[in-house]
Amino acid sequence: MNKKKSILVVDDESIVRVSCKRILEPEGFLVDLAADGYEAIELIKKQSYDIIITDLKMPKMDGLEVLQWIKKNSPASKVIVITGFSTPEIAERSVEAGATKYLEKPFTPETLISVVQSAMKES
Repeated sequence: MNKKKSILVVDDESIVRVSCKRILEPEGFLVDLAADGYEAIELIKKQSYDIIITDLKMPKMDGLEVLQWIKKNSPASKVIVITGFSTPEIAERSVEAGATKYLEKPFTPETLISVVQSAMKES
């Protein structure tokens, strides 16, 4: 029996969270949503996720802080960083901080699925 892979989507924009859930659930993933970094951390403390997709620019706690917390406390989780404010420096900082993949907004459903599947294959 194959266990469904679990994904946590962290983004302060509900349209992005809901869109990711609508795209990924039909692909066979279990998807939880968090509106900010603190909510994400509370969920991660309760269960582990195979992949965590986090926005970089969020109020209260930004995506890099979330990423650093995940790397320390849930190192098995792969992290995909998404942002609408893309620069090579941001991409580089994300990867240096431990992100598995990096995705620019806006992205297509196909791109999201492809990046998630690619992250799943990395070990």
